[in-house]
Amino acid sequence: MKLALGTVQFGVDYGVSNRSGMTPAAEVMRILDVARQSGIRVLDTAASYGISEQVLGDALRGDSSFKIVTKTPSFAEVPAESRRLRLREAFQRSLERLRVREVAGLLVHQADDLLHPSGDDLFEALSQLKRAGQVRSIGASVYSGEQIDLLMKRFDLDLVQLPVSALDQRLIRSGHLARLKKSGVEIHARSIFLQGLLLMRPDELPPHLRRAAPVLTSYRAWLSDRNLNALDGAIGFVSALPEVDAIVVGVNSARHLEDIVRSASTSIESSDLARFAIEDAAILNPSLWPA
Repeated sequence: MKLALGTVQFGVDYGVSNRSGMTPAAEVMRILDVARQSGIRVLDTAASYGISEQVLGDALRGDSSFKIVTKTPSFAEVPAESRRLRLREAFQRSLERLRVREVAGLLVHQADDLLHPSGDDLFEALSQLKRAGQVRSIGASVYSGEQIDLLMKRFDLDLVQLPVSALDQRLIRSGHLARLKKSGVEIHARSIFLQGLLLMRPDELPPHLRRAAPVLTSYRAWLSDRNLNALDGAIGFVSALPEVDAIVVGVNSARHLEDIVRSASTSIESSDLARFAIEDAAILNPSLWPA
């Protein structure tokens, strides 16, 4: 099972198509039950996802059936000489909130923190945690091929989380997915729904995303002609990528996760959807969207 469960919705109101707000604790329990029964084993969270780590810790209470990947806070405002210590302190707080002694993965959430002149210190702190057995895989969450190139020149990464979707094929076209896999890096795909954009009808798009309407219309027509729905298309495209080890999906309800699991067997070759790729970063990068 390539699916991994993203948990940002457990801690904050998140997603351009999300109308229900933060997921209630009782629904989190139901979602985790569906994940267990479906063979999903990876949970993705972060220190910056509001109370997500706390919610997971309360829900799991030491349940070892899941592998947890979490991420560091931003170090942009932290003096360079304090960043290594701050990382260790933040990670210990993450362990306490999650109620675990170790995690499967720890990612630097903002890749530019590692690309800072003090990045070597941060990576050494990650490496120390790995040597101590508190983390199995270390790496970074990235947005661009340029970040991947710069990181791979400086660091021996175990794990990279990156954006890829039926509309966002930049890292496929540039060869970065292939190069990461050839280097032995584990790849977790995120933003496969573009915060829900790929699941919305073109006439539902907010003003800042309406430039995507013509492509989205053509894409949905292509799916309809093949008796595929929006979930089938989004998941089937990424599932078929041989380089991807895990597909991070965020949900607001157990029913939504059940729908995703049903679509997980769909496979769509990337060449079939190449015509729908776009390059507009203002659409593809949610960090550039207005608040």
